Amino acid sequence: MRVFVTGATGFVGSAVVRELAGAGHQVLGLARSDASAASLSAAGAEVHRGTLEDPDSLRAAAADADGVIHTAFVHDFAHFAAAVETDQRAIEALGEALAGSGRPFVITSGTTGLVHGRPATEESTPGPGSPAALRFASEELALSFAGRGVRVSVVRLPPSVHSDADKHGFVPQLIGVAREKGVSAFADDGANRWAAVHQLDAAHLFRLALEHAEAGTRWHGVGDESVATRDIAEVIGRRLDLPVASVPSEEAAAHFGFLGAVFSLDTPASNALTRQRLGWEPTHADLLADLEKDHYFTA
Repeated sequence: MRVFVTGATGFVGSAVVRELAGAGHQVLGLARSDASAASLSAAGAEVHRGTLEDPDSLRAAAADADGVIHTAFVHDFAHFAAAVETDQRAIEALGEALAGSGRPFVITSGTTGLVHGRPATEESTPGPGSPAALRFASEELALSFAGRGVRVSVVRLPPSVHSDADKHGFVPQLIGVAREKGVSAFADDGANRWAAVHQLDAAHLFRLALEHAEAGTRWHGVGDESVATRDIAEVIGRRLDLPVASVPSEEAAAHFGFLGAVFSLDTPASNALTRQRLGWEPTHADLLADLEKDHYFTA
């Protein structure tokens, strides 16, 4: 299958490219710079020059592919609504190019903030004002193409996607805050939970969704369903030889910056339906085991 991948040189997308190539698929990757193009060529992928903000370029690449995996996202949390609008324009362009073809289209979303105080499932939908409401609108837009002859599905990822290649995700940023402040902190009692997944397990799920998912389905790329944020802080503190302490939730923004809102959430997530219906099984290191390795703490 010839697969067009957006975000093909990003943290998740680059692993998806390798996963697809390893399974015998031909990859066409979106590249906005010479460096990205060179990286894709080195990985054995074809290069499609363009940007997420160029709908015509996206439509052209999707029309020339047997399927599309959309992992790109503008990670500008200071202007999150604008980033979601860009995502939706890209989804609409890609979906229109695939309409009536029956070809697969897999988009990326998130489990963070879907529900509070209980694990989010693949069938969970956010309530009004939920942190996930904006990203959920992108899911709904994408899944509307199921009624237009596209085998579209959604892969939701948790707040932590981790591996030895993770340089800019939430965990490296938490480590950076701990180094800067001289303390590894958590909010309140630290009992609030995060879900997590290894980068390579997430990539495998994207391939399974591309190959097998039915139209209109949602999947959870979740390895760890529930990791207490205090446990994360304690490993970071021990590895950095720093004290571990509680920060009141009302002070989390001042201590963590924009991460405060995310690290204070209680956002566990289940993978049960994904495992049962798609046959996906995470096999790589869990988050706390990955944090015990040196790669997160070496410059």
